[in-house]
Amino acid sequence: MASRRYFQRGHASVSASFPAVGSGGFPRWILAAGGLTATAAAVWLLNSYLGENRHSDAAPATGPSGSVEAAPPAPSLLNSALAKIQRNPTRDSGLMSVTLTEDSLKQTEPLLGKAEARLVGIYELIRQARHREALQQAEALTRDHPNFQLAQLVLGDLLTLQTRPIRTLGDVPDTKALAAEQQLNVLREQSRRRLLALTERPPEGAVPTQFLSLSNQSRHAIAVDASRSRLYLFENVSTAPDNGKGLAPARLKLVGDYYISVGQSGIDKLLEGDLRTPVGVYYITSSLDPNKLPDLYGSGALPINYPNALDVQRGKTGSGIWLHGSPSEQFARPPQASEGCVVLSNPDFESILARVETRTTPVVIANELNWVAPDALEQDRVRFQASLEAWRQSKSQGNLEQLRTHYSSQFNNQGQNLNDWWPRVASEVKALGAKEVQLKDLSMLNWRDKDDTMVVTFGEVAQGQTRGQTKRQYWIREEDQWKIFYEGPV
Repeated sequence: MASRRYFQRGHASVSASFPAVGSGGFPRWILAAGGLTATAAAVWLLNSYLGENRHSDAAPATGPSGSVEAAPPAPSLLNSALAKIQRNPTRDSGLMSVTLTEDSLKQTEPLLGKAEARLVGIYELIRQARHREALQQAEALTRDHPNFQLAQLVLGDLLTLQTRPIRTLGDVPDTKALAAEQQLNVLREQSRRRLLALTERPPEGAVPTQFLSLSNQSRHAIAVDASRSRLYLFENVSTAPDNGKGLAPARLKLVGDYYISVGQSGIDKLLEGDLRTPVGVYYITSSLDPNKLPDLYGSGALPINYPNALDVQRGKTGSGIWLHGSPSEQFARPPQASEGCVVLSNPDFESILARVETRTTPVVIANELNWVAPDALEQDRVRFQASLEAWRQSKSQGNLEQLRTHYSSQFNNQGQNLNDWWPRVASEVKALGAKEVQLKDLSMLNWRDKDDTMVVTFGEVAQGQTRGQTKRQYWIREEDQWKIFYEGPV
């Protein structure tokens, strides 16, 4: 049974459009063709943010050994390239437009995967026209990660610079560019998204809007922005003591910012085999031993609880959605390459694996994350808290009639409707007697699309006791009232 799961729909598949990369990397002409485009785009973006002004008619510079340095691009070509690469963050996203400087890069690089940070360093050396150092760093990076196709392309660009200048974007013979058009376009898009991650940054202390409150039991949290191919890893630094009220805002420190790949058909998974990555609020359920997995999953896998209660309510199907590593022949996947999983490079996945915990780590997957200061969510947090507190009081008082008003007619727990489920609730209330229900280690995550829903996790503890059952509830706003449509033990 376990081995069958490894091949369920949802996992990444090896793309046939990319040849296997051995110690020798891609053929030299592919390196040159793609490298010119990927690196030129990167340099122009960096130069734009750093205010480099050059003239199109400047003569090519000659290096110490007589090798020809890259000719500067014409302003019109520069503007054209930047129009394709740059994207200003939308106002709703809450991201900041960052001017790239050496200082800003130094602040961002510790959050990136080590290989990606090294690639950024190479881009910066190229911007400074320190091509010899850039070539040395590119050779070292591809030596350490020979399957890093994008790094191989940058190396090809730097090798080309030893013989002739780069005057146009993709300055290679058309026949060679066309022969590798699909591979080059995918790598150009990967390069573009990696660069955007440097220029569109979350403000210090900002959180995605889904994180209303997070228990101290959740030491880490993950948020995925599919539109930017990024996974953000947070450390929960909330220090407010657990007072059973759950009013403390989530305080999250960004500790990792990684490039990821999602489903071949994009996001918003609906059906088994649709090659899409689900969107919503999930939790990591377990950690799978990489020694018991096929090479496809790289350094291991962290399954999430898709389909969750909201997915089931909406009739979504499929299973086996994981966060996992990459096969040995590929360092990183194209932005859309899996069968529904979220895929990272093996070093990046290992960094996550070393930190996160199963069962308590939330994973938010969205098309685009919206970032706000934690205190900006106070109104939503307090409004929902009033409904949760009313439910708690009804249960504490043993008022079954009033308690039932907090449940939706759409209630469903593994096929049980509210009438089927209610005897269990009544039994719990009877067992409590006169003891008040306390809610400990409360987490509240808000998901909004066509409905406004809340995923609530807490420890339900009877007054005078120190231990209880961990439960999860899903609430939905119906006619401006919050109602429970799922509850059960975690």
